[in-house]
Amino acid sequence: MTAAAPDPDAPDPDASAPDALDSGASDPGASAPDAALSDQERAVLAVERQSWPGPGAKERAIRERLGMSPVRYFQLLNALLDDRRALEEDPVTVNRLRRVREARRDRR
Repeated sequence: MTAAAPDPDAPDPDASAPDALDSGASDPGASAPDAALSDQERAVLAVERQSWPGPGAKERAIRERLGMSPVRYFQLLNALLDDRRALEEDPVTVNRLRRVREARRDRR
């Protein structure tokens, strides 16, 4: 038996569809420059817009609402503070958090 020659008009099964590619949502620097923030990135900013009675309540909300550890949350948040898209999405929150971050750096 001989193998059938591949059909030149058939789509390549090894080729990825453009919409199947990883959007890079977990890495703000990896996404396209004009791409919007991901739902997860927006959720991180939404958590920061709220006021919390204490760190325990905020950490609990991070785990329950976002399904991630507080360490991962703060890593994403720190990256968002340097992301132009986040500044365009929520300039008040991003600028406030940038000031807090700079004040903490100055104290070190």
